[in-house]
Amino acid sequence: MTKRILIVDDDEDICKVMQIALEKFAGWTALVAQSGQAGLFLAKTQRLDAILLDVSLPDIDGVELFTQLQADVTTCSIPVILLTAKILPSDRQRFAQMAVAGVITKPFNPLNVWTEIATILGWQ
Repeated sequence: MTKRILIVDDDEDICKVMQIALEKFAGWTALVAQSGQAGLFLAKTQRLDAILLDVSLPDIDGVELFTQLQADVTTCSIPVILLTAKILPSDRQRFAQMAVAGVITKPFNPLNVWTEIATILGWQ
C-alpha cells in the first residue's frame, strides 16, 4: 500500500515542490494543508503514515500543533518530521527533547528529499 504523507506548510511553493517530489519520485500520496488548523483537521480525518510539519505557521506554531497532535488519541501515533528554514543549536536541543521523528531543513533537495524522509522513518 502506498504511503500517505501530509505536508503542513504555509508556503505554497514549498507545498507544491514537496508534493511533486513525494508523488513523482517516491510514488507516495501527498496531501497538503497550508495552515495549522487545516493540518489538524486532515490529521484527524485522514489515514496518514507521516506528517511533514513546518515549524513557522501563521495560525498555530508548528511546535504547538505537534503538541496538539500528540495529545489526541487519533493522531498521537503519526510520526512527525519538522520542516524548518532556520535551526540554531538551541532549536536542535528543543527538537531533540520532543518526540518528533526527525527534522529536515529548508531548502531541501526535491530530487532526494523522499529518501531523507524514508531514512528518518525507517521505510528503507
